[in-house]
Amino acid sequence: MTPQQNYPPADASAARKRMVQQQLVSRGIRDERVLEAMAGVPRERFVPPQLLDSAWDDNPLPIGHSQTISQPYTVARMCEALQLTDSETVLEIGAGSGYSACVLACLARQVHTVERIPELACDAQARVAQLGYTNVCIHTGDGSPGLPEEAPFGAIVIAAGAPSVPPSCVDQLAEGGRLVLPVGSRAHQQLCRYTKIGGRLQEEQLGAYVFVPLLGKEGWATPDS
Repeated sequence: MTPQQNYPPADASAARKRMVQQQLVSRGIRDERVLEAMAGVPRERFVPPQLLDSAWDDNPLPIGHSQTISQPYTVARMCEALQLTDSETVLEIGAGSGYSACVLACLARQVHTVERIPELACDAQARVAQLGYTNVCIHTGDGSPGLPEEAPFGAIVIAAGAPSVPPSCVDQLAEGGRLVLPVGSRAHQQLCRYTKIGGRLQEEQLGAYVFVPLLGKEGWATPDS
């Protein structure tokens, strides 16, 4: 899907194209569908108004409630790692501002995204609706156990650092599906891609990252744990 209304001004469109060339292409992102999605989704609509001038910078930005919108390269890297087709249903855990879900919506048939903070989920839902992404469904609650009522998923992406791979997400991943998430301590994680082959996971490590922690039943139990 693509936005059906509220197109951004020409200067924002040009800024996104520069972002794609300077931050994504130059750093090795090659999937043309991902590059097109990153150029098309209006990132500037997902950041606080006071940070509008920084919307396309190569760094994460705060969105409130101790959460961030990931830097453009991280979003593109994770989307590329998912290896999505336009016939698949994808689960995202950690909706945040809703930005990544809209990028995913350009790459998959259906996107389900879960956000544990009600205020963020409500704001994300409003943005998604205003931009016309009809293949994104936002759920509120603990996303760490996945979303069993909508499983199986062709791909799952977790936009928060987990101490280990959530078992429920493994169960909800279709055969041949890909699970992309950062795994490690609260301070440092390794971004990994797991492919489900013969009911078992094959792991690939994609580099060191630092994400906000995955809180919940199958993540970090509390902020102080």
